[in-house]
Amino acid sequence: MALDIRLLTMLQHWRVVGFAFLPLYGFGVLPGLFAWPAGLGDVAVGLTAPFVVAALVRRPGFAGSRRFLAFHLLGILDFAVAAGTATLSSGAFPSLHAGPLTSVAMEVWPLSIFPTFIVPLFLMAHLAVLFQVLARRDQAARSAAPATGR
Repeated sequence: MALDIRLLTMLQHWRVVGFAFLPLYGFGVLPGLFAWPAGLGDVAVGLTAPFVVAALVRRPGFAGSRRFLAFHLLGILDFAVAAGTATLSSGAFPSLHAGPLTSVAMEVWPLSIFPTFIVPLFLMAHLAVLFQVLARRDQAARSAAPATGR
């Protein structure tokens, strides 16, 4: 909670690495059901992060804006979509995903680093920012409320 929200937000820039899911789809390692939404979602969040940080630098009050919150909530939604599509394409639900290619490659090194380390790290960064924004809003509301001393 003590980390700078600009740093935590800029950390999301590293998500452009999710682009790697697309060539892995092209080489037949990952199914498109997982690779396309996960890869494009990560790239979208990663490419947007520097612009969000630039807005924070120019206007510190941007941290309380709907756009700032939307960026972090969409980043979390991208992880939920990736987890959902990985599950659907895992082979556990054969009637939902036909085809020999599954997301099982995400369970093996080096790709296993994504669901076991990278995603939780970025998720914690998103949540830390959101908790900081909520704490600031709470503090502002308390300081703006009239004192009711007894």
